Amino acid sequence: MEKYDELTYKIIGCAMEVHKTMGPGFQEVIYQRCLAIELNNAEIIYERDPNQDIFYKDECVGTRRADFVVDRKIVVELKALIQLEDVHIAQAKNYTVAYDFPIGLLINFGGKSLEFKKMFNPKYSEKNDQNQSGA
Repeated sequence: MEKYDELTYKIIGCAMEVHKTMGPGFQEVIYQRCLAIELNNAEIIYERDPNQDIFYKDECVGTRRADFVVDRKIVVELKALIQLEDVHIAQAKNYTVAYDFPIGLLINFGGKSLEFKKMFNPKYSEKNDQNQSGA
């Protein structure tokens, strides 16, 4: 997933700027608006709150919205919590898989320090990349 490192690094840098400026304690939507400003300043292409159909056995069972989809490659989910829990990590991972992107980011603005986690879609694992290209 090295090909996404530069873009994830830029997104995390934007999030760090937001956290440094705003600090913890605001609602998630405030951080979302601030991050949109930073992504624009960094000239990063993104969609905010895009709808995504969720399927169960080829049948649409609902829709979900991630906070951002960056450059049609990375799904970004924001939180403003004192501490992330396993359910938040699972949600971000599910979005990464549901949107069918190789990588996702979970960014938490709620703590004293910015917290972020990369999510990887097993469908796009490095091993699979090697198998597909190493024929």
